[in-house]
Amino acid sequence: MSRPLRVSASVSASASASASASVNGSRNAADGPAVPLSPQALAESARAAVGAGAGEVLVHPRTPCGRESLSPRVVGPVLEELRRTGVGVALSVPVSIAAEPDPAGRLERVASWTVLPDRAEVRFGQPGAAELAQALLARGVAVDAVVPLGGAAGPEPLAGFLAWPVRDPRRVRLSAELAAADPALVAGLRALPPVPVLLYGRDAASWPVLRLAARCGTGVRTGVGDVTHLPDGRPARSNAELVSTARDLVVRTVATAASR
Repeated sequence: MSRPLRVSASVSASASASASASVNGSRNAADGPAVPLSPQALAESARAAVGAGAGEVLVHPRTPCGRESLSPRVVGPVLEELRRTGVGVALSVPVSIAAEPDPAGRLERVASWTVLPDRAEVRFGQPGAAELAQALLARGVAVDAVVPLGGAAGPEPLAGFLAWPVRDPRRVRLSAELAAADPALVAGLRALPPVPVLLYGRDAASWPVLRLAARCGTGVRTGVGDVTHLPDGRPARSNAELVSTARDLVVRTVATAASR
């Protein structure tokens, strides 16, 4: 009889009770009408996703011309708009090469923020990740350590995370980006520090990885930033539809696993 795989003692089935919603990611208007573009559209889409069951929101702040930015004049207004319109869950932003190629520049941007997110993503495959994570924690921002696993990803990102001394596990989470729903990739996470774990995939890997995450009892993520279609291949109409579908899928997957 198969049993759910638990990757960490700190992870329980309740971790999958709500999904994290990546509401825009690297998408643009060419990816379809479900992609919110303006701060107002982001706020409306995020609020609807929370209404559908999202427990937190990841948003990529952008300039009016669509470029990702870490400038306080871009990050601050986006976060304020989401909070002003009633998005009451934790808000997260990515701090990566896509918005600022220079590691020192990323540190300067974080130091200049006047409005802080609740969480920030740090990609441990990029230079200066450990220093950036420490700078965010020092400012009171929790850290999602993003580690790609499988595909073209080598062992360096995970090794970099494991080499980083996690001094406050309560404010650090591992976000493992799986190239495929391969249980062997998850099995390699058993040696992690006692931090929460979130598993997610992109595009074709998104729904299979979400099912795997539900079976493992980790956090789950969906949203237009990760996938633009539903499990049956139909285009998703909104972030809210993706979150609602994810929640139903998690419930069914957990129930099936429990009955075996």
